[in-house]
Amino acid sequence: MMKWVFAGLLFFSLVFGIINGDVAAVSDAALSEAANAVTLCLTLCAVICLWSGIMRVAQTSGLANLLAKAFKPVLVRLFKGINPNGKAIGFIVLNITANLLGLGNASTPFGIAAMRELEKEEGVLNPERATNNMVLFVVINTASLQLIPTTAAAIRLKHGSAAPMEILPVVWICSLAAVTVAVTIAKLLGSRGKRHCQTVKPADGGAK
Repeated sequence: MMKWVFAGLLFFSLVFGIINGDVAAVSDAALSEAANAVTLCLTLCAVICLWSGIMRVAQTSGLANLLAKAFKPVLVRLFKGINPNGKAIGFIVLNITANLLGLGNASTPFGIAAMRELEKEEGVLNPERATNNMVLFVVINTASLQLIPTTAAAIRLKHGSAAPMEILPVVWICSLAAVTVAVTIAKLLGSRGKRHCQTVKPADGGAK
């Protein structure tokens, strides 16, 4: 979908440039912004490498295990039926911790591993179906509760912000509101069905 959006933006920019007789400005903008995009990628790469390294240190030093113990009581209540000592809860903790630090890219491998472990732990037979716990995990990731908006701060710094972290209060309020609403809706909708995906047998004995 996004490829069509960007293709449309390029197309209409060129069309309006021709209509206004200013095609040179369009080409200049394309070249300059391409260079800016590369610079921004390098800036973000440095920030992500820094915090990914910090996450690795946290894993090696045992800090991640301490965070796991702190988060477990809450997460076990959220993810009903999950094994509190299983691999799934461990990867969920690492994923949420990375998101709290604003490391969306660093949290992705943990998220994929958590989904695979949830699939095994909850005995999902149909890969096209998801349990309530799997849906809840995706919802929490999408809402993305953040304590340190690393990526956003890096972008602000790149564009000359004198105080890139001054957005912290707004980020906390928005993130908390998003997570609260998302989890509430997921729980309400999930409570209307069964916790695990199962086929429902009607009165005539067939499956639907």
